[in-house]
Amino acid sequence: MARMRAIQVGKPGGDFDLVEIEIPAPRENEVLVKVEACGVCHGDAIVKDGSFPGLAYPRIPGHEVIGTISGLGLGVEGWSPGQRVGIGWHGGHCFKCPACRRGEFWACEHSLTTGISVDGGYAEYMIARSEALVPIPDELSSVEGAPLLCAGRTTFSALRSSNARAGDLVAIQGLGGLGHLALQYALRMGFRTIVLSRGREKEELAIELGAHGYIDAEATDAAKELRQMGGAKVILCTAPNAKAVSSAVAGLGRNGQAVIVAAGREPLQIPSGLLIGAGRSIIGSGAGEPGDAIRFSVMTKVIPMVEVFPLEQAAQAYEKMLSAKVHFRAVLKM
Repeated sequence: MARMRAIQVGKPGGDFDLVEIEIPAPRENEVLVKVEACGVCHGDAIVKDGSFPGLAYPRIPGHEVIGTISGLGLGVEGWSPGQRVGIGWHGGHCFKCPACRRGEFWACEHSLTTGISVDGGYAEYMIARSEALVPIPDELSSVEGAPLLCAGRTTFSALRSSNARAGDLVAIQGLGGLGHLALQYALRMGFRTIVLSRGREKEELAIELGAHGYIDAEATDAAKELRQMGGAKVILCTAPNAKAVSSAVAGLGRNGQAVIVAAGREPLQIPSGLLIGAGRSIIGSGAGEPGDAIRFSVMTKVIPMVEVFPLEQAAQAYEKMLSAKVHFRAVLKM
């Protein structure tokens, strides 16, 4: 049997082990993908730490995957060997549950999660369900496209489904792996876009990317600054800092939304009167079709900033991502 290299986590809290295993064969409704690039995302910590009940080990992480179809299982239609495809967080759905019948496949009661409930893209090959595939246009490189399947999808979908409309004031809280993409999407959507970050370190980059303003949340009251601008219609919270998010909510205008796309462990502390008086709201956003983000990114030239690592350096890439020392998305290139 042909073999491949892969990175496996053998147990909760285990290391990223470089192993050589058999290349899996696709079953019905599955395809075999030869991986070209896989992003390293904070969601991979779920497998590394074992923070989700019922995880089966060993497991190959990775849910920002781009590669070419190498083999087709029975019943696969509409896809061809050699076609370049992407696989994101959503790894498949049942088509039968109430959510699927409403077309809300992301909310499937029996959904698969790439790199968590099934093996992901920290490998030279992976198996993917055909309904989870996204076509990748020629204009987009695999290395630059991989982060768009999760980080791009998350921020693009959150902004597109928010209350904000062209010309509205939108604040991006945090300018890291999610935030630098959110800033680009917000600008392309026609929002007046302000970046909130701690310190002046990222101000120059924010302005270079086109931000209409920058607020140092360490040196000033960010919420007060936003209110002086008329109040934000949306604050997109891309950094999981409960204190920063809680304090920023007061910068929302009437009927404004704080949209949270980065999960933190600490609870938010927000007075209920702050929400009631002006109709403000706080929502989470995690849904969205990655193909939409891919197409919009190509059309408007939204490109992630990436740092590339070989497969055998997955542990180093993960640690740099986790400590926010990567600039700005880590990608494994096979």
